[in-house]
Amino acid sequence: MLGNTKGKRLDKYVEDYVVFDLETTGISCIKDRVVEISAVKVLKGKIADRFSTLVNPEMKIPFRASEVNHITDDMVKSAPVFEQALDDFNTFAGGMVLAGHNIHTFDMKFIQRDAKAYWGQVFINDYIDTLALARQRLPQLTNYKLTDLAGYYRISTEGAHRALADCVMNQQVFEKLGKEPWPRTSGIKGKKCPKCGLLMKKRNGRFGGFWGCSGYPDCRYTEDLGRNGQ
Repeated sequence: MLGNTKGKRLDKYVEDYVVFDLETTGISCIKDRVVEISAVKVLKGKIADRFSTLVNPEMKIPFRASEVNHITDDMVKSAPVFEQALDDFNTFAGGMVLAGHNIHTFDMKFIQRDAKAYWGQVFINDYIDTLALARQRLPQLTNYKLTDLAGYYRISTEGAHRALADCVMNQQVFEKLGKEPWPRTSGIKGKKCPKCGLLMKKRNGRFGGFWGCSGYPDCRYTEDLGRNGQ
């Protein structure tokens, strides 16, 4: 749903949401473009609908991008441009919470950039980044790639790096993460950033421990630890 104010990142599980994923010509949200967008609509924890389309980026797809996502120039030459695809995605998602893996620093930046360019508005949907959620709920792990989390939960990774397959995988991972308890040693449950509302977490810096917002680098709010380190 479009409006004038970007939605907030949430750090919790919800039953109804839309998982989405992009494949792009590269990792720069300044110069690169989308070549595929897919999504699955989830109601009460179950997939209820699917959306997927290739996108003509109106530029040559770099060989290195094609190596990863297996999308070629021939595949997208008759596909819609992203303005149409993003409009269709907006209709599909409506006002639902968005979810995805690493979308806080990647996918959201692409769709917000292009929504602003096309229509002068941004997505106001709140969203959940399952990468951040996994780091909070599974601090014992050392790798948090989507395929690593799928392996941890014994979820199939077949078709990884194509958008729709990644959405389905991500949905299953999110459902598992939603059942994970908060680690007792994390020190972050319940303490929220007074500036943006995201969870705070304990960090170590040059001059000792401090509270830092989990929304860093977008939010740089910090607090000193109390006398008891709390």
